[in-house]
Amino acid sequence: MKNQVYYKTVNINGLDIFYREAGSAEKPVLLLLHGFPSSSHMFRNLIEQLSDSFYLIAPDYPGFGQSSAPDIKEFQYTFHNLSLVIESFIEKLQLKNINFYVQDYGGPIGFRIALRRPELVQSFIVQNANAYLEGLGEALGPLAAYIETNSVETEKGARMFLEFEATKWTYLDGALEPEKISPDSYSIDQFYLDRPGNDSIQLSLFRDYGSNIALYPEWQHYFKNYKPKILIIWGKNDKMFIEAGGWAYAKDLPNAQIHQLEGGHFLLEEHYDTASNLIREFLSNF
Repeated sequence: MKNQVYYKTVNINGLDIFYREAGSAEKPVLLLLHGFPSSSHMFRNLIEQLSDSFYLIAPDYPGFGQSSAPDIKEFQYTFHNLSLVIESFIEKLQLKNINFYVQDYGGPIGFRIALRRPELVQSFIVQNANAYLEGLGEALGPLAAYIETNSVETEKGARMFLEFEATKWTYLDGALEPEKISPDSYSIDQFYLDRPGNDSIQLSLFRDYGSNIALYPEWQHYFKNYKPKILIIWGKNDKMFIEAGGWAYAKDLPNAQIHQLEGGHFLLEEHYDTASNLIREFLSNF
């Protein structure tokens, strides 16, 4: 029987962090860390599917969804700082033995936490979240240019990722059946992106994305050294975080379970049933 989803907010270092909660706290913990340009909303179907078997927690980062979005003068939007907020969130909720589900931005946040607090990690479930150069697709070209050189011209290219057509493309491109994907998803994301001042927040994170690439060797060393159990669920038609990025985890984690699905960047929009079944099977073994 599926459990009720609760919508809560907790104060973390002066920030109101919104999160979705479902399932019993006595069950295995599944912490769901979302990507750009989404929020915990991207996990709504997965939460419904898995709430009978797991304790599911899905926060919105500062600047995303329903969480606080202070001005860039009041909060420095870096992946390091986002990871510190989520680590404090974990401590506030007293989460332990965590199964981290990471997608897109969730990877840099979750992997940073794992480096600092390896004892928190029970396993990783990775959906289109890069830790290897092989996973960086050509569609990221304008962002790569913006990371390398902050200019009027490169910022113009980066800003394209904040427009409605780009948000819609992120959801529909590579999807097996685009007509299965509700327009509510990308419309909700765009609503948050269009809030006054949010463009500056997102541009700050775009500029900081190079700090993630610089950490790839450390994350790979962590994988090789700690050998966390890992399940890869990858939308292989994603043009930003491409198929090779999913297979690359096997270099350091030869026991990784890797599933490449006929989907795009937000594969949960159409493959949440498949993903939930894979997760159940994966987590039933330990």
